[in-house]
Amino acid sequence: MAEDVRGADVPEPLLDGAGLRVAVVAARFNSHITLRLLAGARRGLAAAGVADGDVEVSWVPGAFEIPLAARILAADHDAVICLGCVIRGETAHFEHVAGQAAAGIMRVGLDTGKPVVFGVLTTDTLDQALDRSLPDPGAHGRVRGPDDRGPRPGARS
Repeated sequence: MAEDVRGADVPEPLLDGAGLRVAVVAARFNSHITLRLLAGARRGLAAAGVADGDVEVSWVPGAFEIPLAARILAADHDAVICLGCVIRGETAHFEHVAGQAAAGIMRVGLDTGKPVVFGVLTTDTLDQALDRSLPDPGAHGRVRGPDDRGPRPGARS
C-alpha cells in the first residue's frame, strides 16, 4: 500500500469545519464496507468541528449512482463526501463502474466549484477493502499505513 511521505516545509491543513454543512453520499452496495467508511468520515468531521446536525447522509444503490446524488446535494451544502466500494470481479464491470464513478465525482466538483471528496475504495479483493476500511481514530477514516494495521476483525490466522 502506498504511503504518504510529506516534506518538512508543507504546512498542516487548517481543519475548521464549524458552521459548515456537509453532505455524505454513501453506496448501499458493499455496505459492510461503506458503513465503516461512513463511521470514519463522521469521526473526521467531528474532529474538524462539523456539528453532527450539519451532516446529511444520503444513500444510493451503488457507486455508479454517487455522482448524481453528489451533484444534487452540492447545491445546498458546503462540501460533499462520496463513499463507496467497488471490488474487482471477473468481468469488465469493475472498470466501467469505478471509472465512471471517479469521473462523475470529479465532474461534480469541477462544475459546482465545491469540495467533493472521492472516498470510493477500488480494490481487487474483499480483504483489501476490509483492510482499507479499518476503524482508526487517529486517521479519521483515512487509509492507514501498512505497519499499523493490526489484526482485522474476523481475519483468519
